[in-house]
Amino acid sequence: MSGELRTAPAADFGVEGDAAASATRITPGFALRPEDIALQADTPGEEAAQYALRLGDDALILAQRLAYWVSRAPELEEDIALGNIALDCLGHARSLLTYAGRAWGKTEDDLAYFRDEDEFRCAHIMEHPTGDFGRTIARQLVVSVYFHALYSRLSGAVGEASADPTIAAIAAKAVKEVDYHRDHSVQWALRLGDGTEESRRRFLHGLDLTWPAVEELFEDDDLTRSLSEQGVAVLPSSLREQVLGEISAVLAEFDAELPQLPAATGGGRRGQHSEYLGYILAEMQVLARQHPGASW
Repeated sequence: MSGELRTAPAADFGVEGDAAASATRITPGFALRPEDIALQADTPGEEAAQYALRLGDDALILAQRLAYWVSRAPELEEDIALGNIALDCLGHARSLLTYAGRAWGKTEDDLAYFRDEDEFRCAHIMEHPTGDFGRTIARQLVVSVYFHALYSRLSGAVGEASADPTIAAIAAKAVKEVDYHRDHSVQWALRLGDGTEESRRRFLHGLDLTWPAVEELFEDDDLTRSLSEQGVAVLPSSLREQVLGEISAVLAEFDAELPQLPAATGGGRRGQHSEYLGYILAEMQVLARQHPGASW
């Protein structure tokens, strides 16, 4: 699991049938579909499931926010790009929620559509308003750099991979996708920050609005400390220097600096959310809750 290229037979995970037919891939780590994860023999312990739930909720809510730009982006190519990034995040969420749900006998849909606000564990930055394009790119710069650093560590692309093979496998697939997300946001940050006076103002204003929620990404708690000691999770505080350093380097390209603003209270990891999450869930969950169990 150190990032070398290898074949990942589904049989290694106890997978049979249709999932086994398509689960063998040449990839860094074990790149499994959510359907494969649902059928594998391993079930996470409570702590690993709670950790996967956090990561899955981050990806799910960010995907919902990014999906807003479909048909609304400033140019056609960007409309498709942000939609694709949202789909990548949704894919990460599906795998992580599927794995978490195995601990509690729940499916990815159960966790996505039939939990209330206080049962979600996403960080506040994911649920913040989309705002204008400048604000969206400011948030994307932060979260894509953060996700790349996180998944690089969990996958073993940097250092030792997670001791949980499924989390490591999901991260190994995700890190390749968030590498593109990071490049996309960096290029747009440079374009806006070093563009017109108005584009610069909007991007930097968006960064100021985003910044108070950044510190929550690096907060350690009992869960992450315990899982870090077991080699399963990355201690969030250990990512701070790298993530802030990368963002600072991007801003320096157009003579800007990291905002000097106080951190917000946070609490998303404990189920304490901003007023914005409820509106996201109302839209996202309404169909499933009106027609539970429906299929087509």
